[in-house]
Parts: sequence; C-alpha cells; structure tokens
Amino acid sequence: MGIAQENFIVEFCDAWGDGSDTSRPQVEKILSMMSEDCVWQLWIPGGPIIRGKDALRKEIHRQMQFATNNKCNIINMLSSGRLVMTERADQAVIHGLPAPHSMVAVYELDEDGLICAWREYLDMADLARKTKRSVDGINASGT
Repeated sequence: MGIAQENFIVEFCDAWGDGSDTSRPQVEKILSMMSEDCVWQLWIPGGPIIRGKDALRKEIHRQMQFATNNKCNIINMLSSGRLVMTERADQAVIHGLPAPHSMVAVYELDEDGLICAWREYLDMADLARKTKRSVDGINASGT
C-alpha cells in the first residue's frame, strides 16, 4: 500500500491543469476519481464543505468562472493506508491576478480506492491579498 494511492493522487492533481492559458480542469476525470458521497472542505479553517458528486461538479464549474491557469505542484507527499497527504505550491490566476499559494491537502480513499474525503489547509488571507479581495470575495465569481 502507498505508492498506488500516491500515484492516484498525482493523477488527480494533474487533472486540474498544467498551468497554461489553454488548460482547464478535466471535470469528468476529476469526478470519476471521487466517490458518489465524497466530501470536499475547500479550506481549513472555516471553508465551505461540498458533499456529493453533483455538488462537487457544480463547485468545480463555479470556480472555473474566475480561476484559470491551475497547476498543482506537489513538493512532498506521504501516505499511510488509505490516507494521502500532499504539501503543494500551487499556481492559478484568480479574478485575473496571479495567485500562487502554498497548501496541504489531505485525501482519504475508500475501499474502492476513490477519494471519499478531501480537506485543504491554506492561508486564505494570503490568497485574498494576492487577488486584492476579501476572503469572502475571493471565492465569489462576481467583483
């Protein structure tokens, strides 16, 4: 156990984009790697919790309205059984501004090897400064 789960998460992260202007998240591939009842906490502490594939699809499409040039850059990864953790230095353009950000993501895999829980730990105040928005405003598609 471990290397297969880590490779799965690398593939999942790669599906979000290669950082180029034309790259977009591969929504259906991303969703195929998640359980029907997956739970995604967008940021910790205090971020919204998205539950189930329909809500996940809607959230990814919502984010695609204001975030482009996504790339997950894994620095370190560790796993134990069905748990995989990544330290990342991600890049994105959010509301037209470069928004590189550091984060830790924790993925729990179910018995079928699909992501059933996903939690992201990041500094939303830092991301808000980079995009010249409030923490609430950075996650909204409007201005």
